[in-house]
Amino acid sequence: MNLSALSNIAIEAALSAGAIIQQHLHEDITVEQKKGGTSYASQVVTAVDKACEAAIFAHLRPTCNAFDLALLSEETEDDGSRFEKDFFWCIDPMDGTLAFIHKHPGFSVSIALIAKDGTPYIGVVFDPSTNTLYHAVKGHGAFKNGNPWVIKSRNNYLTYVTDRKLRDTPRASEIEALLSAHIAELELNGMKEIAGAGTVLNAILVLENGPACMLKLPKKATGGGSTWDYAATACIYQELGLAATNFEGGRLDLNRKESTFMNHEGILYANLTFRKKADNPQE
Repeated sequence: MNLSALSNIAIEAALSAGAIIQQHLHEDITVEQKKGGTSYASQVVTAVDKACEAAIFAHLRPTCNAFDLALLSEETEDDGSRFEKDFFWCIDPMDGTLAFIHKHPGFSVSIALIAKDGTPYIGVVFDPSTNTLYHAVKGHGAFKNGNPWVIKSRNNYLTYVTDRKLRDTPRASEIEALLSAHIAELELNGMKEIAGAGTVLNAILVLENGPACMLKLPKKATGGGSTWDYAATACIYQELGLAATNFEGGRLDLNRKESTFMNHEGILYANLTFRKKADNPQE
């Protein structure tokens, strides 16, 4: 299987969906309700989400026939073929729909190719607000706008990236204690919070604002994001050598049979390398 060719097709698909989003950025959008997790953000969908999915399908369905691939997408019912084929496309046509509805940056297109065992092989993320493309291919590295992506963590504080503000998050005191431990370990000067983006771009913001992390504690209630929220960025983190794991540090279950929701194990995305500028005066 030609991963390079498939990644190029996935990039074309993501850019096509991104162009649709950009066409509707300044329009009033009708919001529909769908079955989702416990959060409102997981229960909203628009005609733009569906148009993005159709555009992506137009690019990817021919590859399903040519390479015997399955397909899992947020706005289409799971047909279970991802458990039968060796690989499946995992698609979020527009992550961060709530941000899009409210005209705030934080939405993106996410496409991944995942093996049956849950290993990510391709990850593509497009941010329509900034025209920034991120992608990775297993064994070939991670790229930003087509150039090899080198992560530089130089802030002297920890950035906590989250969909909702810490003060509004259940079990906030537990999360605050974990963040404080990271701050002490890295000898940082406090914490900054970035809140409000969708899960996919939150993972990217962790990479862009290091040292940084995002996390979700395991919980019984349905939610915690779904497979398509993490699949593409898991590949990007994998190629950058950074942690994209469940909350306990184990391997993300990106092809779970019981459900696409990730609440059972929680998540931890971390970019906690810190180098003082004085250590590298020529950089």
